[in-house]
Amino acid sequence: MTPVHDPYSNAPALAELTLGKSTGYQEHYDASLLQGVPRKLNRDAINLDAELPFHGADIWTGYELSWLNAKGKPMVAIAEFSLDVNSLNLIESKSFKLYLNTFNQTKFESIEQVQQTLSKDLSACAQGEVQVKVIEPKQFSHQRVVELPGTCIDDLDIEVDDYHFTSDYLIDSTDDKVVVAETLTSNLLKSNCLITSQPDWGSVMVRYQGPKIDREKLLRYLISFRQHNEFHEQCVERIFVDLKQFCHCAKLTVYARYTRRGGLDINPYRSDFENPPENHRLARQ
Repeated sequence: MTPVHDPYSNAPALAELTLGKSTGYQEHYDASLLQGVPRKLNRDAINLDAELPFHGADIWTGYELSWLNAKGKPMVAIAEFSLDVNSLNLIESKSFKLYLNTFNQTKFESIEQVQQTLSKDLSACAQGEVQVKVIEPKQFSHQRVVELPGTCIDDLDIEVDDYHFTSDYLIDSTDDKVVVAETLTSNLLKSNCLITSQPDWGSVMVRYQGPKIDREKLLRYLISFRQHNEFHEQCVERIFVDLKQFCHCAKLTVYARYTRRGGLDINPYRSDFENPPENHRLARQ
């Protein structure tokens, strides 16, 4: 089994995070609670340089957004956040939640002011563009529950006895004589939080064009993340890089939707040929 290099040991940027530490809740607006994690930590380990082989975004949904209007009446909404992959930092989710909670007892003149404040603060933390959409309750009926498109590979009857991450499952996993364009999905993606080791549950879609990938080997590879400690965004980029390297995909999209924690879900999207779909949640989200 090929060992996985740990790029996170003794990283100062991780040592300073509130994640995994006891913290209180602040009642009033405080943008200083937001904490970024350099994307470079993970990207160096998987040999990504400044010219990324993909585009995309970290697509977040916030289900617990609330604030006070100008008269002090509580307001509620759902928020969608799109963090561009070219930002220098990803946003640490606990700090994101703590920051959103500071809106609860803070007055804002309008929804537009809330949206502008979110975009400004998150973009500053990420050091890159963050687009924000605030969805009012009168628009909630338009929210949809969908499933990822494609063929689910979870019904393959395989025996599994090793849950340590390795890309070795993808070695010799393609048939170069058969070129296909297909979309494969799995609901068996699980990884663990990099800091706390809490489980992160998700579903993943792999859409590609190129040599046909052995579905059993792909499923074993995805299952091998089960005990792997890494942030959502980093797992998806690792999957993208491994599929490009070992499966020689001419075109590739990797899209994962993770179940929510603390009122937030994270849905990283990476592709070298298509744009993200609309942000509709899955049944488990």
